[in-house]
Amino acid sequence: MKIDNAVALVTGANRGIGLAFTRALLARGARKVYAAAREPSTVTQPGVEPVRLDVTRADEVAAAAAHASDVTLVINNAGIGQLGGFLAPDSEASARRHLETNFFGMLRISQAFAPVLAANGGGALLNVLSIVAWINGGQLAPYAASKSAAWSLTNSLRHELAAQRTQVLALHMAFVDTDLVRALDGPKTSPDEIVARALDGLEAGLDEVLADERTRLVRQGLTAPRPSYLPQVA
Repeated sequence: MKIDNAVALVTGANRGIGLAFTRALLARGARKVYAAAREPSTVTQPGVEPVRLDVTRADEVAAAAAHASDVTLVINNAGIGQLGGFLAPDSEASARRHLETNFFGMLRISQAFAPVLAANGGGALLNVLSIVAWINGGQLAPYAASKSAAWSLTNSLRHELAAQRTQVLALHMAFVDTDLVRALDGPKTSPDEIVARALDGLEAGLDEVLADERTRLVRQGLTAPRPSYLPQVA
């Protein structure tokens, strides 16, 4: 789909990748951008319409879909992430928190806005995923599990929404220079670079965007003799 003249809703739009999406959408000629956040007062990007939206609250999701009934592009960006492995004492509670936002939140938004997109010609759904949907090294174990679930959801939605001509794009990336991975070592890509590649892919009609070199290498390595999701031996 084309960004020019589109009406977009971005979840988790007050910082990081979400904020970068709102800036880029406006720069590419979007007619309207709804910037959704748990607390609308934290949305400071000029030119957007703040919307109160906690994706874990069904009532707020329904209200957002009713309010933003002209949307042609939904960007499922809202998410949480915390360090920790599955053997940590709080891992079950952490996994539930991550799944509630990163999987069920994405599911709620997709269900609520699918009829809106259909009514407006099909449009597109862009789901922000991660390289850790494929690999889980234990540093971000519950987060990775939630992104794996979100990847599966995205793949299903691509089939389920095909009849209404809704494009579904999965955005995968490695470390991005945001609060989530600031404490982790390793190269990080700027949110603006990630978003530019995502929107280029959307306009090109792609199903997936692998937004950096590490992601492309890991994706390629999924079918290697020793797949990239297994511990790599020296």
